Amino acid sequence: MSDQHEKSAKSTVNGAGSGGFRQAHAWLHTWCGLWFSWLLFAVFLTGTLAVFEDPITHWMTPEHHAEEAAEHSKPQPVASLSQRLAWGVDYMREHHLTASMWELWPADAQGAGELRVFWFDANKQYAAAQLSTADGKPIEVSKAPPVRGTQGGHHFVTFHYELHAGTVGLWIVGIAALAMLVALVSGVITHRRIFKDFFTFRPRKGQRSWLDAHNVVAVLTLPFQFMIAYTGLAISALTFMPAGVVAHYGVQNADRERFSTELNEPGKPAVSGQFMAVPELESFVLRGQQLMGQPVRAVVIDHPGDASARIGVYGWNDEESTLRRIGPNSGMAMFSAATGEVLQVRQPGGADGGTATLAQSVMGGLHMVRFGGWALQWLYFICGLMGAVMMATGAILFMVKRRHKHLGEFGSATVRVYRLIEGLNVAAIAGLTLACVGYLWGNRLVPLGIAHRGDWELGVFFALWALSLVHALCRPPRSAWKEQLAALALLCLLLPVLNAITTGAFLFSQMLHGDWESAGVEMVVVATGLLALAALRWQSGLAVSRAPATNRVPTEVNP
Repeated sequence: MSDQHEKSAKSTVNGAGSGGFRQAHAWLHTWCGLWFSWLLFAVFLTGTLAVFEDPITHWMTPEHHAEEAAEHSKPQPVASLSQRLAWGVDYMREHHLTASMWELWPADAQGAGELRVFWFDANKQYAAAQLSTADGKPIEVSKAPPVRGTQGGHHFVTFHYELHAGTVGLWIVGIAALAMLVALVSGVITHRRIFKDFFTFRPRKGQRSWLDAHNVVAVLTLPFQFMIAYTGLAISALTFMPAGVVAHYGVQNADRERFSTELNEPGKPAVSGQFMAVPELESFVLRGQQLMGQPVRAVVIDHPGDASARIGVYGWNDEESTLRRIGPNSGMAMFSAATGEVLQVRQPGGADGGTATLAQSVMGGLHMVRFGGWALQWLYFICGLMGAVMMATGAILFMVKRRHKHLGEFGSATVRVYRLIEGLNVAAIAGLTLACVGYLWGNRLVPLGIAHRGDWELGVFFALWALSLVHALCRPPRSAWKEQLAALALLCLLLPVLNAITTGAFLFSQMLHGDWESAGVEMVVVATGLLALAALRWQSGLAVSRAPATNRVPTEVNP
């Protein structure tokens, strides 16, 4: 991009039809990148935070810490695998005899842990019960809402792929991901000196510095950006490209259910109508464990009580295997309940449904970093942040280029459109980051025990983001940047203090007690606050150095 960007600036004004091949792609890169940059920044930032969904959820549920400690100190009743399976079958036979599917989770990978059973109720909803591992009796679960109801880190997961808007949000994010691929390809074509520019950064050079920063983070993480955008689209390919499914199966609900069954439960037999008692399960489990090489995680019985019943044994993925394997699926062995015949075996990391399903499973593993452990998660986190920086510097660069001279892209409305872009830049970059930290503040300040508490926390997130937009449009751009960066630094640096006041847990005590998930969350937030302070200080110094030239700027643009 660099010099080519500058040379093609005129073509970005006149349109894609002017200039040569590279100039046309420069135009495409500029405008495709600009109009989607705010949404893509939000998707990338929240997707990056989603990498550490579990540590964020851990920090947001401090009451759970005590429960974890109590659970570890509680003596575990001893019951054999055979006994646990028998208790599970007895419970289902007594309470849910007519359910079309029984699912038993007898133990953890070590043969201990909880005993749980699942089934589909009359409304085809997934239902569950926990049984005692001492006598197999159902354990009464409190129906009271959790003390600190929260979506935790899952909020960032949901937001980054569907914006909390269901299928509509999924389509919006999918279109943005497609636009990102277009911007990446057009950026590479425009980029005449891609390797030279990778090693070029000219500080304190105004527009050139922003351009160099945009180039460096884009080139450094280019393979990651391509991979994450493409795999994100591939995961939801059936939603974005439904024509094949509709043409083959139809559009009715029953048609979709049939497609889902054939995709996820291949070879599922039809009900025969002949009674057959559910056989003793331990022999099936032992054979299944031997075939797939994993300890049993779940036993699924389709059509229990019918002669066509089949028994699926699913395994536990251990931590060591997930470090090496991209495919996230565990092993599985399927048997005929009547004859004991082996119907299907899936090795760990494999997929049902052939090569296409396996490819989609691997892409899902790549996108969601379900392999490689902490080292790869941190690599994704850093690359994701650099992707967000790429969007932010691109959006800011658009206005920096127009600091001293309007390019007249929007005719008489150019000044108003520039002002709108300035406000959107502030709200999308500083405002969204502010809202993310505000979400953590909401977790500590929203009263405990109130109904729909998790929704209140989401309300804090969206309210802060909306306020930041109003603020950015009402205040001069330079002031809006400074004030929102100051607010961000304040919220970040004071979060450990707030946590200590509301829960009694100090950052250093978390480290001393080995609670590195909570300590890690707070250290990242504090580092964000220090970066916000540095950006605020840099911008204040920049404003002083530019003061004599302010009067000749036709409209105020920042930073």
